Amino acid sequence: MTWRRRRFEPEPATAAEPGTIESSAETPASRGPRPPGPLADALADLQPGANGPADQAGAGEAPGAGGDPPGTASRADSERSSHVRTTTPTLVQPPAIISIQGVTKRFGSHTVLQDISFDVPRGKTTAVLGPSGTGKSVLLKVIIGLLKPEAGQILVDGEPIVGVRERDVYRIRRKFGVLFQDGALFGSMSLYDNIAFPLREHTHKTEREIRATVLQKAELVGLVAHLHKLPGEVSGGMRKRAGLARALVLDPEIILFDEPDSGLDPVRVAYLDELVNTAQQETGATFFVITHNIESVMRTAHYIGLLFRSRLVAFGPKEQMVADPNPIVQQFLAGRAEGPIGMDEMADADTPSTQGPSSGVGSPVTATLPLRAAAGRS
Repeated sequence: MTWRRRRFEPEPATAAEPGTIESSAETPASRGPRPPGPLADALADLQPGANGPADQAGAGEAPGAGGDPPGTASRADSERSSHVRTTTPTLVQPPAIISIQGVTKRFGSHTVLQDISFDVPRGKTTAVLGPSGTGKSVLLKVIIGLLKPEAGQILVDGEPIVGVRERDVYRIRRKFGVLFQDGALFGSMSLYDNIAFPLREHTHKTEREIRATVLQKAELVGLVAHLHKLPGEVSGGMRKRAGLARALVLDPEIILFDEPDSGLDPVRVAYLDELVNTAQQETGATFFVITHNIESVMRTAHYIGLLFRSRLVAFGPKEQMVADPNPIVQQFLAGRAEGPIGMDEMADADTPSTQGPSSGVGSPVTATLPLRAAAGRS
């Protein structure tokens, strides 16, 4: 019977369903008849004797007999019963493949990033959002070692990239593939040669092996029939796909996307998002995306971070960020004009509130500063 199998052959521990708990002292004698249903199982665990002497004292002994004040056991039972009804599963973040630790970056007197810290989970898609001029692209360049921060450290798969020798930086960069905003293809080379370029530069593969790899990545992004064409002969969407194939061709552990949907119409963005999801699932790589596109993020990202006024406002699983009551998060994700984020991001960045805590901006700040031409970095 099922009862004997559960008693003598316990199944491996799994996450309990919301609203259930498992007893650590389950025996036929202590449990008695087993009512059906997970909630009934949990309530049966709370019967006298199900959880050891403490429960027995609370349910079967006189108040205070076990040395506890009168009513202590009954209150504990009540709290456990309440816990059964309200417990929900918690989200556990996978191990980090990139750890950003207290990073600060300045250009002259202008602070672009201020004490940024968060971990990028391995094997997931993480998107970093924020208004223009908040340092998103600068953060990406710091991660791959193109810019050196004034303070802080970046760990890539446990290895520091700040303050190490140049040859170590080059070695660590082999873990990355990058899709730039415009694809960054060589205009005088065919799509085939653009995709093959990293293989010819960084490996000792034969042309036959290179061809096989290029065709595999081109098939993944749907470009096999267009490999003979030049970048100027194809659409912007095709150039993005060719750039993605090139970023994937060395099978990197991490793919960085710098606003991959820029210059594309909404339909092409939707197709690109499907392609990003497919590529991430098939390769198992970590995708790190810099973007403004909220709809795209909702389709692709597992984790979201939001930068504002040089600081990290919040970072967490997508579902947690959507429910975050922070007014900055809510305004940006909803795309509303009303809120702490104003029209002039540079004026916002110059206000005293930039010295707020990195874990959040604190109380809302209404932007009432005069408008001037926005010339910040994105």
